[in-house]
Order: sequence, then C-alpha cells, then structure tokens
Amino acid sequence: MPVVSLDGRGDLEEWREAARSLLSAHVHPDDVRWIISGGADDLFGGDACANNQGQYGEKAQALSVPRAFMEAADAALCHCAPDRFALLYRILWRLQSDRWLLGDAADRDIVHLKALIKNVRRDAHKMTAFVRFREVPDRRVEERRCFVAWFEPEHFIVARTAPFFQRRFTDMDWVIATPKGSAIWDGRSLEISAEPAERPQAEDATDDLWRTYFANIFNPARLKVKAMQAEMPKKYWKNMPEADLIPGLIAGAEQRVAKMAAREASQPPAFHDRLQAAWQERTEDEDGEPQDALAGLKREAASCDRCPLHCHATQTVFGEGPIGAALMFVGEQPGDQEDLAGRVFVGPAGKVFDHALMSAGIVREQAYVTNAVKHFKYEMRGKRRIHQRPNVGEIEHCRWWLAGELDIVKPKLVVAMGGSAYFALTGERKALEDVRGHPLALANEQILFVTVHPSYLLRIPEETRRQQEIARFQSDMLAIRKVLQAC
Repeated sequence: MPVVSLDGRGDLEEWREAARSLLSAHVHPDDVRWIISGGADDLFGGDACANNQGQYGEKAQALSVPRAFMEAADAALCHCAPDRFALLYRILWRLQSDRWLLGDAADRDIVHLKALIKNVRRDAHKMTAFVRFREVPDRRVEERRCFVAWFEPEHFIVARTAPFFQRRFTDMDWVIATPKGSAIWDGRSLEISAEPAERPQAEDATDDLWRTYFANIFNPARLKVKAMQAEMPKKYWKNMPEADLIPGLIAGAEQRVAKMAAREASQPPAFHDRLQAAWQERTEDEDGEPQDALAGLKREAASCDRCPLHCHATQTVFGEGPIGAALMFVGEQPGDQEDLAGRVFVGPAGKVFDHALMSAGIVREQAYVTNAVKHFKYEMRGKRRIHQRPNVGEIEHCRWWLAGELDIVKPKLVVAMGGSAYFALTGERKALEDVRGHPLALANEQILFVTVHPSYLLRIPEETRRQQEIARFQSDMLAIRKVLQAC
C-alpha cells in the first residue's frame, strides 16, 4: 500500500503534487495511506514523502479538474481533520468520472467537504475579530510602530487570514504568532511561517481601552449568555483583555437591569413643543393677556390636538395678515418649509404665489393668508418628508379654526386655492374646473373665488403645459383683483 507523508499545514501544493502523481498511476483511493510527517502514524519518518514522490513522479501528468474543486481543496487542507487528504483524493478520483459531483449536495463526501470548509472559514473569521495587538515600543523601526499579537486558531488559517491584517494595518509593523504558524509584516512584504511560535509577552495601555469599550457597550437588558458564547467562545477569552470583565458583568446583569427599570426616564421636550412654548411667550403681553382676538385664537391653535396630525408636525402653522383685510387666501396645508418656519407660504409654492400676486398688483401684506389644515401631513422616504393630502376628517377637524379666522378677519373676498380649501369653506366636493374662476356667494355676504393651489403648478412635468398653467393662474389673480375692486 502506498504511504504518502505530508507536512499537513495547509499547503495545497504538496498535496496536489502527491495526488497528481497517484492519480496518474491510477492508484485507487482505498489503496493509499495518508499520514502527517512527524505524527504518531509516521512510521517512515521524513523519507516516506520523498520516496512516494519519486515512485509516482515519473508518471505524473497534467489533469483537468473544476476550478471550484481546487478552491475547495485549498480551504479544506487548512483543517486539522486527519482524513482531509484521503477525502480530497477520493473526491478527485470520483471527479474523473463524474464532473458534476461537487453539485451533489446529498453526497456524503461533499457534505463532509463543505463542513470542513465551513469550520475553516469560521476560524478565520474569529481570527479577524479576536486578534488583539499590543505595542512593542523598543522595537520601533524608522518611526514605524511595532506590534505583536498572540492567537490560538483551531486550524492552519494564518496564511489565509494574514492578507486581511496587511490591508487593515499596513501602516505599522506587526507579528501575529500562533501555535500553527506566524505572519510578519514589515511594511514591504508579508512573510508567512508554518513553524509553531511561542507566546510573546507584551502588554500596553490598549488593554485598558478594550476593557473600557466592552464595559460601555455591554447591555445587561439584552444579555443572552448562550448566544454570546456562541459568537465569542470561551477558548478565545484568555487572549482578550476585555474578557476578564465578562464573569462580573454577567453576575451583575440582573441587578443593573433592576436599577435601570427603577429610574424614571427623562425625555427632553419635543422640538415642536419647544417651538410652541416659545411662540406662546411671544404672543403674550407683559400682563400675560392676549394682544387681540386673533392672537388668542392663534394661541389656542398652538396646542390643538383635535386630530393625529399634531403628533408628528413640528408646530401649528396659523394664518397671518391684518385684521379687517378685505382679501383672504386659503390654501391646503403647510409644507415642509412652512412646518419648520411656522409661517404660511414660504416654501417653493409660496414663491410661485408671491410672484403671481406681484404680477397682478396685489400686496400680500394687505391680505390675510392661511390654510384649511394647520399641521403638516407627510410620510418619511429616507430622510425626506413627502407631502400627503389631508383627508376629509382632518379637514373637518381644522374647519373650526378656519371659521374663527373668518369671523375675526371678516374679509370681503375669500380665495380658495385647491380642492381641499374649497371643501373646507363650502363643505362641497366638486371638480375644481366646474367652480374655478367664477365668483360664488358665501355666508355673511362674502364672495368666494376658486383657483388652483400653487403647488399644483410645480408638479406639472411638461414645461410647455406648466407655463400655460402658470399664465392661467396669474390671470386668476388679475380677476381676483378686479372682483376685489368691485366689492
């Protein structure tokens, strides 16, 4: 029976040369004995491997195997399982007659191969997570800091994992020593040694930083010991400075949770609450009395909770303008910028509105401008707040405030901009084109004029049509001026 002795430290080349020689000689997998040189089963010492290579090397020839097999073999050979060499040779033998063997998930050999690869990858992942470097100040070379680390992997993964540390810590010199080999980086080249290393003695202030960091991120309320140990097995604890805190943190977790529950949560006031409180201070005079009826209504609206819209809006956006204004404009609801500023029509739609007023010769400061709904309704899309149209119930809840504004301001002409404003003023739901541009009668001998909302003009995608609608909106403003002059 042929005996193949290998170093078995994760070197793909030594196994591939032996396997190629055996396969070329048509040696059946059951007729080969694989051993690790220097191990308990190595009866031939260091000569077995050399004798086997000489015996089968003359018949070796180039073989074609799937690339996926070579990648799998490169990983599986890093495992410490004693049957890994025989397993890979057996799969290689079978691939000569079954090229699709690797895709058979139910095959016993393939299942075993995938288990070996999974263990190797897991061990490599643990190495990237649990290696702790310690500085060696007296070994500084050309102002480059020098570090050393000790890790105890289960498998021969140093050569596979060292490039990760080279990319991550390329600006310092370091040595990672393990019982299964070492990696050395000097800023120019990465050197891998397969020889077992001795544990270096080093400790620095970074150990205390690790302990401080771990103690602060530890959440006793979410402690799951089994899950923690599955992610951070105990075998790694002895080489991690923060691990000596774990027993104490686990022991005191229940008491810390009880203390957390006993403490009453203290939340700062919501942003819109602070703004409303500041606004209320501004609207009161020195004696604490409202300056006028409109200011009193505005103060009441600041704390309005008639509908759920107040829960997410920054603040109530009330109307503004002089009492006794002959002209009142009613829009739909505040937008994003209005919600933040606390003023009506100051966003993009407000700019369109101001330009149309100026073109028609209407002075905005002489008119009263408000909205049918006083809170901003929106939905979050990423970091943006996207406008949503208020529903009938929300308009109904806000109608009380609009009626108060109409009673106090007493305008002669009321302009409804958009369908929501028309519904709030009349309670009717009609197509806007059916009532647009025609003076209508309201209660108290007031006149209603209906047009579109300025934001509608911003949403028209076609440039030609948008310019046509803007011109029509400006014509409506001219008509409003004429109606106002006739009042």
